[in-house]
Amino acid sequence: MSTPSRFDRGHTDDLMSFLAASPSPYHAVANAAARLEKAGFQQVRETDAWDATSGGKYVLRGGAIIAWYVPEGAAAHTPFRIVGAHTDSPNLRVKPLPDTGAYGWRQIAVEVYGGTLLNTWLDRDLGLAGRLTLRDGSHVLVNVDRALLRVPQLAIHLDRSANDGLKLDRQKHLQPIWGLGDVAEGDLIRFLEQEAGLAEGEVTGWDLMVHSIEPPSYLGRDKELLAGPRMDNLISVHAGAAALAASASASASASASDLSFIPVLAAFDHEENGSQADTGADGPLLGTVLERSVFARGGTYEDKARAFAGTVCLSSDTGHAIHPNYAERHDPTHHPRANGGPILKVNVNQRYATDGSGRAIFAAACERAGVPWQHFVSNNAMPCGTTIGPITAARHGIQTVDIGVAILSMHSARELCGADDPYLLANALLSFLQG
Repeated sequence: MSTPSRFDRGHTDDLMSFLAASPSPYHAVANAAARLEKAGFQQVRETDAWDATSGGKYVLRGGAIIAWYVPEGAAAHTPFRIVGAHTDSPNLRVKPLPDTGAYGWRQIAVEVYGGTLLNTWLDRDLGLAGRLTLRDGSHVLVNVDRALLRVPQLAIHLDRSANDGLKLDRQKHLQPIWGLGDVAEGDLIRFLEQEAGLAEGEVTGWDLMVHSIEPPSYLGRDKELLAGPRMDNLISVHAGAAALAASASASASASASDLSFIPVLAAFDHEENGSQADTGADGPLLGTVLERSVFARGGTYEDKARAFAGTVCLSSDTGHAIHPNYAERHDPTHHPRANGGPILKVNVNQRYATDGSGRAIFAAACERAGVPWQHFVSNNAMPCGTTIGPITAARHGIQTVDIGVAILSMHSARELCGADDPYLLANALLSFLQG
């Protein structure tokens, strides 16, 4: 049966490849950078002096990437149009002394990162990925994308009440098994050195996390849904990179008089635990990059102030689609649906940064792109989540609007969305970046 869709699935196919190849924030930014380099972007290092040349540029720092395109002839006070996103997802991360075990089982010591749904990590075949730091301070990415680890659930015969309310102890019940035998200190890192083709003892630091090895896939009779890992929030990182590359291509052929904004992608790490990191939205990275861009073009503090005053950020993060089995948990009059287009996220207590002016900006971008869109608000009796939007607005004093794709199973090891929504989001973001 053919897939009924109004849209080309090429974007979603590419998203599936991006998700599968990005098991950690470090892989995600490397893959986003590779896509941007194909569009002509070049990496600039924070330790180097920046010049006034036009074109696409990006900065990598850990699991964060800031990329921007300076059109030919752009004035120093030209405002920015920013797509904000985050690269991290809730998961299980390896502790500093990883080798552990008991009763003949070899295990890996892990810590819970972010607000993950713990039960979704049980009885899954898990891989291991992340960043290795070498003695000279350089980094190597590693991805063991095969069945290496497993967190086994207790048999129901030994816990007859498991189906009446499973309660997991974060310390005792989530340590994955990876073999049999005696525990040997340093085993895991020696194994990863071999996987990465490194000499023994070369690795002195690591940032490692587990991931489900099940690949993304279309789901449903008509394949109108997409199931996969880390949709929160790699959907937005992927869409933002695609939109920035397309915007740069359009800007390169436009006249200087037609260019009103400098398009930017800001994908941060550590959103899931509060954004307070040098690579997080609550750190200085974005502001520093934007300021240096202004000053590199000969701008003054006054130019920077003018640029920031005219800047708008679309903070793109996933939100909740209405759940058919738990409809009472949602607002009774706001029901975001899969394949209904991106959602505008509103909370009057500023858990989201959207106001009426921001709503108009987003509505105009969607209208220009021919993209349908929806509203999201939380049920008054339920606490509202938050994201990088309010942090970005408060830290940098720039207008920010919170949007995203509506999904189910948020913070699960495997999430679900409409297969057309990533494409709709990317088109809305492109329209926004082009002003």
